[in-house]
Amino acid sequence: MIVLSKTPSKKIFHSTLEMLSLDKDVASTFQPKATESVAARQQTFDGAFNGQEYFYPLIIASIGLTVFLVTVAVVLVRKHRIKREDSANKASSILVYPSQQGSLQPQFLTKEIHFSLPPLRSTSLGDLHETEQDSDVDIETESLLPTTQHNQRSHSFSCYGLGVIEPALYKNTLDLDDIQWPDGHIGRIWFSLRYEPSTEKLLVSLLKAKNLPSRTLGTVNSCDPYVRLHLMPDERRYLQSKQKKKTCNPYFDETLVFHVSPKDMSDHYLKLTVIDGGRTKRRAEIGHVTYLLKELEIGDGSEQQLFKLDLEKETTEIRSDLGELLISLVYNENLCRLTATVIEARRLKFQGDKHEAYVRLTLNQHYKSVKEKRTRVVRSAQESVATFTEGFNFKLTPSQMDITSLAFHIFQSTSGYDKLIGKCVLGSYMFARGKALIHWNTAMANSMEQSQQWHVLCE
Repeated sequence: MIVLSKTPSKKIFHSTLEMLSLDKDVASTFQPKATESVAARQQTFDGAFNGQEYFYPLIIASIGLTVFLVTVAVVLVRKHRIKREDSANKASSILVYPSQQGSLQPQFLTKEIHFSLPPLRSTSLGDLHETEQDSDVDIETESLLPTTQHNQRSHSFSCYGLGVIEPALYKNTLDLDDIQWPDGHIGRIWFSLRYEPSTEKLLVSLLKAKNLPSRTLGTVNSCDPYVRLHLMPDERRYLQSKQKKKTCNPYFDETLVFHVSPKDMSDHYLKLTVIDGGRTKRRAEIGHVTYLLKELEIGDGSEQQLFKLDLEKETTEIRSDLGELLISLVYNENLCRLTATVIEARRLKFQGDKHEAYVRLTLNQHYKSVKEKRTRVVRSAQESVATFTEGFNFKLTPSQMDITSLAFHIFQSTSGYDKLIGKCVLGSYMFARGKALIHWNTAMANSMEQSQQWHVLCE
């Protein structure tokens, strides 16, 4: 039998109680620290949550601002491009003058026009020699020509090919206000010619006319013109264009066809007469131009030749009582030099007893004096004859022939102010008519050949 002692058990019990009380103290010591840790974690989580609440709206606002800036940049670029295209279109706009719809004001067309140039050949228009030719254009004129009788007409641009615009026909018409028409000018006509040897057809394309005289003084539309074409010397055979109403600058835009044999081409000439249909029969004819058919370059019959000629009236040779002047012209094409020789004057009308005279030569271009020269003073012999025999040289290029004139003024030399006896003017269509024009054209066409002729003096 075992006897347990009470003393050790009591000690164990007391030690256990002490340990339990110690654990409570420890627990009470660490419990506030744990509570503080949990509160700190909760506060950190709440702060992080509040930061995310401001971060996402900031990103959305940045994206929206970027899209707005890109949109503004695209709009500005498009506006700049449209403005540049508009300025380019305005720079390449075409001035149409006058309007064919009845308006007399210039119109600007900014629509782009695509066209191709047919081959051309010009013999009378100096300002059309520089027209570019497009070798790729295939002009089929046979199918566009009228197939019936010779008095039929078609659209004038059919000679160039369907859908083709020929800008050379309207060159130098944009600055009509800058043209200085000479005194007594009665109009200018534009037309083109083409001859087809295979079909023996002569195609005359009437284009336009400018500066026709008006029936009413001070107006620009009192004219109803049309053109009548004769194949001279047969005056009974003619064709006629359509009449244009109330215009001094008509656009005809018609093609008329003559049947002409190659033999008749050598001895016939074409006469174009402009007539005002609103006038009486006695004053209906405004003026006319003529062209020798033998001077037309035929070729293969596919080339169009353009012409612009000033109208002239039928004039009868009038014998003047002021006297006559014998003039000689020689043109050197290689040196671009015109030599004018004043040979003799006869039947001069002097006043007083002092019969002495001299001649002043004036070279004009565009109605402006370029060069002026004069002969010596010569005493007149019997029957009012004065012999000068003096030559003068003037520089004249082929491109200046159509804008140049040479005026001869005869003065009576006196002790005071010299008195003008008479004058004569030689030059192109713009300045001269009749014998003066023929003399000038003959000298210009035959280089190094002397051409002399008597010219009647006028006041």
